[in-house]
Amino acid sequence: QVQLVESGGGLVQPGGSLRLSCAASGVIFSLNAMGWYRQAPGKQRELVATITRDGTTNSAPSVKGRFTISRDNAKKTVYLQMNSLKPEDTAVYYCYCNAKLISLRSYDYWGQGTQVTVSS
Repeated sequence: QVQLVESGGGLVQPGGSLRLSCAASGVIFSLNAMGWYRQAPGKQRELVATITRDGTTNSAPSVKGRFTISRDNAKKTVYLQMNSLKPEDTAVYYCYCNAKLISLRSYDYWGQGTQVTVSS
């Protein structure tokens, strides 16, 4: 099993910044893609940004130029630096990873979610 533990959420004023972190643990052969999704009240979960093991990134148009995803493979950790936050960024943010286990089979895993609230 793989566990993902997120941290860094909270309340921030519009225009402010937050940094989310997500650390993976467990018996992992290798971590493939990692990323962040979010879900606002009454809306479906949506992609925020993903990053491959070699550092190739993909992000939603709504966050391009404001959010930056990165990862530290040695620490099995993915980060999301969020700048110029807007009220519409308010959501529960979920960490995601695709991990290859020692069985050499790959599975998707999700964190428990961390609340980000952007409000004055």
